[in-house]
Amino acid sequence: MEKNKKIRIGTVVSDKMHKSILVEVERMQKHRIYGKRIRRVSKYNVHDENNDCVVGDNVSIIETRPISKTKRWRVLNINKKSEMNQQDLSPLTEENTLDSQAEGE
Repeated sequence: MEKNKKIRIGTVVSDKMHKSILVEVERMQKHRIYGKRIRRVSKYNVHDENNDCVVGDNVSIIETRPISKTKRWRVLNINKKSEMNQQDLSPLTEENTLDSQAEGE
């Protein structure tokens, strides 16, 4: 018998840990008196088994058993890869190395 598990969609904020990422989930909430919509942010430590996620990715996460002291979520799938990762950064690094070599001479 499987329970209904919570699913959230958020953005990867940090990927500096091994097999772990920090995901920021944003939700809008109505103020109980004034009725204005307020932006609320929750951050979750999420288990990323293959280290596939990078900063800026839009991911779906699902509730799971406790994996560590703070990790109770795991990556379900990557909805949208970060645009920064899709760009080829090698021309920029080649220009920097050429500039540094010219300064050294």
